Amino acid sequence: MAMRPPVGLPTMSKRAKRVLIALVSLAVLAILWFQFVGIYVDWLWYGEVGFREVFTTQAISRVAMFLVAGLGAGGLVFLAMYLAYRSRPVFVPTAEVDPLAPYRTIVTTRPKLFAFGISGLVALVCGLSAQSDWTVVQLWLHGGDFGTADPQFGNDVGFYVFTLPMIQLVLGWLFLIIAICFILVAVVQYLFGGIRLSGPGRKVTPQATMQLSLLVAAFVLLKAVQYWYDRYELLFSNRNPTFTGASYTDINAVLPAKLILMLIALICAIGFIVGAFTRSVKLPAIALGLLVLSSVLIGGVWPLVLQQVVVNPNGINREPEYIARNIEATRTAYQIRDDQINYVNYPGQLTGDPQEIVADQSTVPNARLLDPNVLSPTFTQQQQLRNFYGFPDQLAMDRYTVNGQTQDYVVAVRELNADGLNDAQKNWINEHMVFTHGDGFVAAPANTVVNGYPDYVVSDLAALQRQEAGGAASPIPVNQPRTYYGQLVTDYAIVGGDGGAPREYDTDSSRYTYTGSGGVPVGNLFQRAVFATEYGEQNFLFSSEINANSKIMYNRDPIERVKLAAPFLTTDTKAYPAVVDGRIVWIVDAYTTAANYPYAQAVTLSDATNNSLAARGAAAGQTNQQVSYIRNSVKATVDAYNGTVTLYAVDETDPVLKAWEGVFPGLVKANSEVSADLRAHFRYPQDLFEVQRSLLVRYHVDDPVDFFQSSGFWRVPNDPTVSDTSVQAAQPPYYLQVKLPGSDQATFQLTSVLTGFQREFMSAYVSAGSDPEEYGKLTVLRLPTATQTPGPQQVQQLFRTTQEVSSLVTLATNQGGSRVIFGNLLTLPVNDGLLYVEPFYIQGAATSSGSSFPQLNRVLVWYAGRVGVGNTLTQALTRAAQSAPVQTPATGDGTDLLPSDTAAPTTTEPTTTAAPPADQAAALAQLDAAASALDAAKASGDLGQIGAASQKLEDAVNAYLQLAGTAIPSASLGPVPTSAGG
Repeated sequence: MAMRPPVGLPTMSKRAKRVLIALVSLAVLAILWFQFVGIYVDWLWYGEVGFREVFTTQAISRVAMFLVAGLGAGGLVFLAMYLAYRSRPVFVPTAEVDPLAPYRTIVTTRPKLFAFGISGLVALVCGLSAQSDWTVVQLWLHGGDFGTADPQFGNDVGFYVFTLPMIQLVLGWLFLIIAICFILVAVVQYLFGGIRLSGPGRKVTPQATMQLSLLVAAFVLLKAVQYWYDRYELLFSNRNPTFTGASYTDINAVLPAKLILMLIALICAIGFIVGAFTRSVKLPAIALGLLVLSSVLIGGVWPLVLQQVVVNPNGINREPEYIARNIEATRTAYQIRDDQINYVNYPGQLTGDPQEIVADQSTVPNARLLDPNVLSPTFTQQQQLRNFYGFPDQLAMDRYTVNGQTQDYVVAVRELNADGLNDAQKNWINEHMVFTHGDGFVAAPANTVVNGYPDYVVSDLAALQRQEAGGAASPIPVNQPRTYYGQLVTDYAIVGGDGGAPREYDTDSSRYTYTGSGGVPVGNLFQRAVFATEYGEQNFLFSSEINANSKIMYNRDPIERVKLAAPFLTTDTKAYPAVVDGRIVWIVDAYTTAANYPYAQAVTLSDATNNSLAARGAAAGQTNQQVSYIRNSVKATVDAYNGTVTLYAVDETDPVLKAWEGVFPGLVKANSEVSADLRAHFRYPQDLFEVQRSLLVRYHVDDPVDFFQSSGFWRVPNDPTVSDTSVQAAQPPYYLQVKLPGSDQATFQLTSVLTGFQREFMSAYVSAGSDPEEYGKLTVLRLPTATQTPGPQQVQQLFRTTQEVSSLVTLATNQGGSRVIFGNLLTLPVNDGLLYVEPFYIQGAATSSGSSFPQLNRVLVWYAGRVGVGNTLTQALTRAAQSAPVQTPATGDGTDLLPSDTAAPTTTEPTTTAAPPADQAAALAQLDAAASALDAAKASGDLGQIGAASQKLEDAVNAYLQLAGTAIPSASLGPVPTSAGG
């Protein structure tokens, strides 16, 4: 029977080939166009802010890394395959059907294609991977000395920060390339019979043996070099969970083991080389087995045995030397050395008459009643003006001098918030060309309220127009209140005009055309096509509103702009606005960091800065970057009108910043160029402070033995105002005007309290100065160990269980939708004791207009063991001074709230049960009478009277609720606060 001829593969017509080539070409062009657009848009942005050197330096560094790594890896791979191919056997002896023959034929017909293709692919992958390490190379090229030597090897810290990472990078790449070469040589030799699994004769040809042995020898030789440099990495060891750095086991077992393994690796490398030339696999196999066995025994088992047998039972005698190194290095790396912190022994107990606090003019005026983390809805409702304006969820704190008086202000910019546009306003023209900017700067004295609300100082277009018309200027004057750059503007804006009618919304009666330097030109067709591609928006091409003078603003968030302008810096999570020389600017703190500071404790930024605000999403969190060195070396400003980014070197001695200044010369301005007005608004950065306090809880301990025993450690307390147990996290630090012991006047400080380790009582009060003459000075008030001054959790429990507060909570929660808000619990050092102040807000039930927002209702204070609740701070302090001390809860859980032993003797009076009220009006009158009786009882200081009056108030509240339902009577809440001082 005739056999059917084999059917060949279908062939394509010439026309089909042309169509396929055209489609592939179009796809490639599209990919290249999109890649070009991304790069070109960045190029334009860097040109706008004047930081194009950052773009070019990054690009050149990345391209250089790509070429060096790619060509190096590709070249070595090509050479290895070429030598393997050249040394292949001419004839493959086999008695069986060779399954590799077809593949061998394919490779033999196109050897260059396979060689160049594989090596090119390796080069591409290695080059793309290596280009991201450009920062390591640049720091190696420009890094210098720290002027501090490590205690083990005597190398300058700069070697570990700048040089060692480069060595590790090179060794890692060489290991990878040699491994790839080994695999490819083995594959080529196997494909062409140099390595066989069956058949007569030698299974591995001498040529294959030599090539593979030499590659293994090179690998093992590199391993010997790595063992040498692994010694230095011991200084970052985490073997002992108590501290970072080489421990007793690392120095006495692992370090000698590294040297022994290095010698064994050298011997093994020689063995592989000898085996390569003798064409024997026995000696290399023995050498390899020796290396593996010695690695397990010397490098793994011996340190483990020493740790378990010697160190763990005797750690208190073995580890102190190394703990002392860790303490010294950590304090230096994070600037918390004893000579950088003013430690003050603070009694923590009141000296003098509690009544003196009422007239204290250095404390009462500085206790802020406005919580910037609570009042964003209040700012929004009262100062929003239009639905497309808004304020960030977390407001900021700063200080201003108004009428000769310097005090804290809650500050914010009335920003454009495109998310607030209603459906009728949402179209491309409105969102990007009409509603383009915010309007003004809003501030409120932090210690003053009017009818329960902030007393605003507004510097906006309306205030500027009044001033230009001859009226009074704003107390915080702003020359240009329009803000195009801010935290809420997430999209681009197209501004500028051709001299025609202005288009941008300014006020209800006026329009505006942007005249500043911000933005990138988008007038010509090419650039319109670029941004149409970038944003996927065809209106760039077809809109007649875009003209030759149009500019596009993008990357408008101040923190994002600083990150792009200085990619080598880690930015603080909290930018804040300030009026500097009449202009609104955003101030952004930026850090230089390093991960390889010998013996310094490693810290993960996201963990160290995870306070209650970040935990519940009210504030941005830091990155997961791990550091062992940090400096607030740079302050950045972003002009809210022009978007201009300016970097100032505020720590010019920082070696890491010096290295980056070598990479980007002239990028960062000198500290001397900071204007006096700008410097007056610098704040000590919160993220750095939180990192430092997370370390101070342990690293205030000087004695290594005490450190090993965790003796005398402190703790950052959880935020007591957060009742949701699922988001319990550290209490955030607070910016306050504080008069520290020994100071003549109050200064702007960032403050935090620290409690005892696994205790709720106070142990320390830490603060960092922000005023120019005090900037960066850390002060720690250390309370005696035996002093049982209550911590935040205990004081908060006292507040919550106070009769008047619990009654208000009951009323609010029964209203239906209303809620109470405990504001920030502030701590102020006063008269050798501590004063706690907490604002108490009530937010009514939301209405159909959504106009519910927090209103200050009471001020809560704790002082000298006494609790006071008042409509004003003065009233609360007066009531506290006149009341009897109460027992502090031992565990902070609100139990055992009994009179203290120092309380005055109590008297009891018979209680009478009031007749049930006949109607709602009678119940309200009874409720007011009970509240007045409680005030009188507290003023008397008689605990018996206070208890009886509290019970009467609770009965009156319940009676009213039964008759009136869930409405909160305004009279029962007492008069609303009018000012901080009453």
